[in-house]
Amino acid sequence: MKKIFPNYVYNPITLSGAALALLSFGLIVFLFIIDIFSPSEKPYMGIITYIVLPIFLIAGLLLIAYGIIRERKREKKGIFRTGTLPVIDLNDPKKRAMVVVFSVGTLLLLIFSAFGSFKAYEYTETDAFCGTICHQVMEPEYTAYLNSPHSRVGCVQCHIGSGTSWYVKSKLSGAYQVYSVLFNKYNRPIQTPVKELRPAEGTCEQCHSPSHFFSEKKVDHTYYLSDEKNTKSGLTMLVKIGGGNSEFGTTGGIHWHMNISNQVEYIHTDDRRLVIPWVKLITSDGKEIIYRDKEANFDEKNFKAENYRKMDCIDCHNRPSHIYHQPDKMANLYMSQGRIDETLPYIKSLIVLALEGNYTTREIGLDSIQTVIDEFYKVNYPEIYSAKKDKIDQAIENTKKIYQRNYFPYMRADWKHFPDNISHVYTPGCFRCHDGKHVSDDGKVISNDCNSCHIIISQTMNDGTVKTSLDGLEFKHPVDLGESLSQHLCTDCHWKQD
Repeated sequence: MKKIFPNYVYNPITLSGAALALLSFGLIVFLFIIDIFSPSEKPYMGIITYIVLPIFLIAGLLLIAYGIIRERKREKKGIFRTGTLPVIDLNDPKKRAMVVVFSVGTLLLLIFSAFGSFKAYEYTETDAFCGTICHQVMEPEYTAYLNSPHSRVGCVQCHIGSGTSWYVKSKLSGAYQVYSVLFNKYNRPIQTPVKELRPAEGTCEQCHSPSHFFSEKKVDHTYYLSDEKNTKSGLTMLVKIGGGNSEFGTTGGIHWHMNISNQVEYIHTDDRRLVIPWVKLITSDGKEIIYRDKEANFDEKNFKAENYRKMDCIDCHNRPSHIYHQPDKMANLYMSQGRIDETLPYIKSLIVLALEGNYTTREIGLDSIQTVIDEFYKVNYPEIYSAKKDKIDQAIENTKKIYQRNYFPYMRADWKHFPDNISHVYTPGCFRCHDGKHVSDDGKVISNDCNSCHIIISQTMNDGTVKTSLDGLEFKHPVDLGESLSQHLCTDCHWKQD
């Protein structure tokens, strides 16, 4: 049989390299075609098509070259291959049948292997894979994600996004996470924030544009005191969500921070970015103003480089999809919605007490919630226990739902370990900078005036009277603290650190 190529091409190494290169090239073409006709971007697709498979293609080509070079050196030394390739006579019925079976079988194997590889890759993009199969320790995060405003946004869209560089970074980080899971070395709770998360411009701002946030948003809050009557009060405010685009309204508001006309940079001294002693503002005309916490013992010439950060969405919306709600807040919500009877004596304080128990397992927590609430009314209010047993049971079941959604003893995951920076009542949030202590060299102070971000237009007092003013009201605390609120931050009482 006449050979198309020189003899030194026909060696095992070169032929193996050719097979590897051809197989890789075929898969690249196959995935490239799928990628073209796919209705949406798939981060993993580009990685496999343009990074992983080309590595095997190049390896195959290198094997071809290595085999040829090695074979030529052998020939120069007088070592020749005496073996010849097998002769296949297609006129022989047995050999013809063998060739047909082998060819068809190989083709089917390649097709099903490619299809199976694609389906396997596709499954690794699913939220179920991220939350239940690959990352079992992520049960708290996955549960919170399924109940979040972003439950229809795939995990990979935020944690990886499009492009190769952030994929590589996330997987390098993931390699250690896999090791941690296999050898039980992972932290409880999981450390946050995620340092390898790509900037918000490449994730959040693909759907949300801060330059188009404007005007105010009306927000209503209902509160209950932890007394026998669960004394009720309310608050209605206009939250200033405006940014830096004057075309749509005032440039003052919460999203003023978002690098539209102004840029904010800061240095934090703790891993969770809760302690911020140094802030730099770069105005639209390029002027730099530095604010320093006058009470902090911070050396701005000596700090970790990774603690210097340009502010973006995640600095406030740090729990956009994995929110652990505070018990007091959830009790207020469930009671105001009628899911828990607000006329049950001390039910507000009982809910918080039952939820905040130091339970070692979820089962113990659920049993304890049942016991705490049921026994309280059975012993202290027997008449109410008999008359409103169904309401008490309903309160117990809804309290259990709150617990199952927000508390995970196994991973030590709850609101205290994962503070949400979007507010300033239960966690430092806004007060990390807006505490009235950050002062510039020329005496300017980062304000902690309530009206900077919102205006209270209505407040229902404990006695049922309602005060209303479109010009704004001064906040009156439901409980008389005996001193001016200006001397305190909400977190002085409402935040419980882990």
